[in-house]
Amino acid sequence: MKRRDIMRLAAFAAVLAATTALLPGKDAIAQDKKWRIGFSQATTIEPWRAQFNKDIIAEAAKHPEVELIITDGEDKTEKQVADVENLIRQEVNALLISPKESAGLTGVVQQAIDAKIPVFVLDRNVETDQYTQFVGGDNKLIGRAAGEYAVELLGGKGKAHGNVVEIWGGMGTQPAHDRHDGFHEFTDKEPGIKNLLDQQSGDWKQDQAYNIMATALRNNEKIDLVYGHNDPMAYGAYLAAKDAGREKDIKFIGIDALPGEGVTWVNNGELTATFLYATPGAEGLRQAIKFLNGEKVEKTVTLDTMKVTKENAGQIMKEKGL
Repeated sequence: MKRRDIMRLAAFAAVLAATTALLPGKDAIAQDKKWRIGFSQATTIEPWRAQFNKDIIAEAAKHPEVELIITDGEDKTEKQVADVENLIRQEVNALLISPKESAGLTGVVQQAIDAKIPVFVLDRNVETDQYTQFVGGDNKLIGRAAGEYAVELLGGKGKAHGNVVEIWGGMGTQPAHDRHDGFHEFTDKEPGIKNLLDQQSGDWKQDQAYNIMATALRNNEKIDLVYGHNDPMAYGAYLAAKDAGREKDIKFIGIDALPGEGVTWVNNGELTATFLYATPGAEGLRQAIKFLNGEKVEKTVTLDTMKVTKENAGQIMKEKGL
């Protein structure tokens, strides 16, 4: 549990470091900025989200013509709705948004669209297709890759056998459903694979996943594989198994592959594999600038993924200077 607390403190420190660079002072808005672009972030308490912000800030630094305004929804739908309403009142030239959950943010996204503001939806979709562009990974494809690898780990196609714990992300988000559906396209074809839990949501949080896994361990004598919808949840499950003295009997698969998190945990032998889910911030900002400059943009930009295992984790860390 102490290790988990340390990880959470480290993530919080990273968020604080990123946040200090997010917004200019009220009197510091440059008069020579050509474009004012608003970015509504769902939360900054998750390390992947903190990296998301760092990436978009780094990209904005390459574009002196852009004033980037970043808001933090603080993991609350109502706060993010208010943030977007404020950006609409500021008459931003473009709106980038990564919704906390799909349904709850659709209405305010439609308000921005109705106000003739180009909207770029990042990572999680909304329940309208009238936005300018969606930028993000293909969560169903990533789920399929994770499911295919899980079948391999449990004995191979037609022979796979084992008990699986799946820890969902937020139930109200499309990525969680896509990661589930893609995974089960492979595992449901294997009669020897048993799913032990029914839609247990860790809300993308390491501590909640720890608690879910601790309960699963108490209730099940045999668990062969854990599939977490992101790396912090997979790692939280690993810590619960380690505290129970059962981590060596279980394979752990996650998604995100941040170098300082999932890739490191794979390299340490704590996670078995992680799948890259690149942050869409930098690409989303590039696409918005391209659009504002009169260039054509595609309706959807899909970011690439890759599998990270012990075989390539060390090289990735070396390339990132870790």
